[in-house]
Amino acid sequence: MSDFLVGHAAHPDWREALAQAAAQVDAGRAPGVAPPTLGWVYFSDHFAAQAQALHAALAQRWPGVAWVGCVGVGVCAGGVEYLDEPALVLMLAALPAGSFEVFSGAHMLQHLEPFSALVHADAATPDLAELIAEMSERTVSGYLFGGLASSRGASVQIADGVWQGGLSGVAFARELTLVSRVTQGCQPVGPTRRITACERHVVTELDGEPALPCLLRDLGLRDLLEPRTALPRLRATLAGLTDANASAVLRAGQFGADTRVRHLVGLDPARQGVAVAERLQPGMRLAFCERDAPAARRDLVRICSELREELDAPGGPPLRARGAVYISCSGRGGPHFGGPSAELKIVQHALGTEGKNVPLVGFFANGEIARHHLYGYTGVLTVFAAER
Repeated sequence: MSDFLVGHAAHPDWREALAQAAAQVDAGRAPGVAPPTLGWVYFSDHFAAQAQALHAALAQRWPGVAWVGCVGVGVCAGGVEYLDEPALVLMLAALPAGSFEVFSGAHMLQHLEPFSALVHADAATPDLAELIAEMSERTVSGYLFGGLASSRGASVQIADGVWQGGLSGVAFARELTLVSRVTQGCQPVGPTRRITACERHVVTELDGEPALPCLLRDLGLRDLLEPRTALPRLRATLAGLTDANASAVLRAGQFGADTRVRHLVGLDPARQGVAVAERLQPGMRLAFCERDAPAARRDLVRICSELREELDAPGGPPLRARGAVYISCSGRGGPHFGGPSAELKIVQHALGTEGKNVPLVGFFANGEIARHHLYGYTGVLTVFAAER
């Protein structure tokens, strides 16, 4: 029996969904296992207005458990995705006292030296990228994982209370073993170039050449005079950006984990420039890319395989996966991978060992967090491990 327990359900009434999910958690609890101390709850935006009541019900049912989570346009557990329907997912874990601490904008860390942290955030927060970077600097490893709450209504977070705005989550001590990977959902369509001239969001030169002709050449377009041909390709094109001092932009035709994928937001024919949804700096590297479902499937399998290999790495004690958190872009999910719950089924199959599924929960985010970066179109998979 695992010391991480998962329950999930879809129902129009949040109380009934909670009752069904809680029954699954209770049924999985083995005699003699330590009581849970930390709980995750992710719920679809159909229940956003009931977040206060939901948190109160969780605290009443499991007294002494610290709760973290947030709202999403979709949530997931095990190999199941709940997209655009009223649903919630739970995971409870028996973590040692003092090995974690919940934080929020109102109650920042006071007792723990954080080694890493799970972070939930509100996309509307001013200077969000800077806040994420500051939080990363507060951890010993610099590693954050998490995502932005996504909702068509209130963008609420759970952190031993219900919050809106800013950051919240849970920090973990060094003694907890976490293994994490980022999967990119885009395929480069051209070479990686260095930004040699830019102004704010507009790149005007790549490797000393005008940027717009580089984009058109990568897409196989002669010019912009045939809008029926050019516009669909341009709308499907994004930019993969990497900081000047980051290593390994590409690996086997895929973006490395340090690459952030951003929208193209406009063209500037007068300056032969391309506008990107991020403030640019000379020296950054850029590769134009497109969303590619087959590449996304391959890369998702790859990161799961890498996680399993790291758990079994020679030279150290063999580890087992206790539980996992998976945060994926709201533009991914089953529809992008070819069928209902297809993305989570890939994770479940590739991450499981010896026929056993790893307890897992997560949500579909408005942006994903890994290390000190805010990503898009990615999945962030983090596994809690322990010696076998």
